[in-house]
Amino acid sequence: MSIQEPYPDLDELLADIGKAGQRISQIDASEGSAGNISVYVGWHIEPRRHFPKVEELPLPVAAPEMAGASIVVSGSGCRLRDILDDPRSNLGIVIVNPDGQTAKLYTRYRRAFERVTSEFNSHFAVHRDQVHETGTNFHAVVHAQPLHITYLSHIARYRDQDYLNRHLLRWQPELIVNLPRGLGVVPFLVPGSDDLMAATLAKLRHHRLVVWSKHGVIARSEEATLRASDRIEYVETAARYEHINLCAGEIADGLAPEEIRSIVEAFDVEQNLF
Repeated sequence: MSIQEPYPDLDELLADIGKAGQRISQIDASEGSAGNISVYVGWHIEPRRHFPKVEELPLPVAAPEMAGASIVVSGSGCRLRDILDDPRSNLGIVIVNPDGQTAKLYTRYRRAFERVTSEFNSHFAVHRDQVHETGTNFHAVVHAQPLHITYLSHIARYRDQDYLNRHLLRWQPELIVNLPRGLGVVPFLVPGSDDLMAATLAKLRHHRLVVWSKHGVIARSEEATLRASDRIEYVETAARYEHINLCAGEIADGLAPEEIRSIVEAFDVEQNLF
C-alpha cells in the first residue's frame, strides 16, 4: 500500500504525528518522555523552512537503497503530548545521504532534545525493511508503553504469543478485524540494543503490532501515523478487559472461537488464529 497523489505536505504530516502522540498520551501510554514516533516519507519534502539547522548523523544500519529518503522522528526525552502544539521543537527530519551510511538531521535551532530517540535503530531498520519488501512510500512506527498490556507482559504466560492472542482478541469483535494477524511478542531485550532491533524487525514483517515484553509495544502502518496509534489503542483496550477479568476471578469467557470465526467470515478477514 502507498499514499497516492496529491501527497500530504510537511504541515499535514506533522499534524498527523502530533495527533497520534496526543492520543497515545490520552490513553496513558507515554508517561513523561516515554514513547517515540517516526515516519518514513518516500516523496520529496523540503525541511528547511521549519527545520533550518543541519548536522551530520551516522545511520544505525547501512541503507544505500534509502538514499534521499526522509524520516520524521521524535527527539530523545521529548514528550509525545507536546508534539501537536510544538512539532518543530520536538521533531527532526533525517534525510539519508547518497552514501547510505550517513544522513543529514534537520532541526530547529532551539530544539527540545540533544539527539533523536534512542530507539531510532529499531525504527530505521523497520522502515528500511518494509520499504524493501513492499515498495511503500509511507510508513509510520509508534512505540508506546500502555499500562495494561505492559503489565500483562510481566506475567510469564502472556509472553507466550499464542496464549496472548487467544486471550486478548476475544474481548471485542473489532479486534480480529483490525489485527487479523494478531500480536507478535519478543522477550525482554535491552532498549535501544541491536538485539531488540533484530527481534523487532523480524516480528514486524508478519505483525502490525509487537509487544516488547516488560517494556511496551511498537506498531506500524502504511496508511497514517494515527492508524498505528489506533492499533495500540485497540490492544490496550483488550489488555484492560483481560486485566479486569483477572481481577474478577476470570468469570467471563469473552468471544468463543466459533463466534470469532463468524465475524471474520462476515467481514471477509483472512486470519489463522482461531
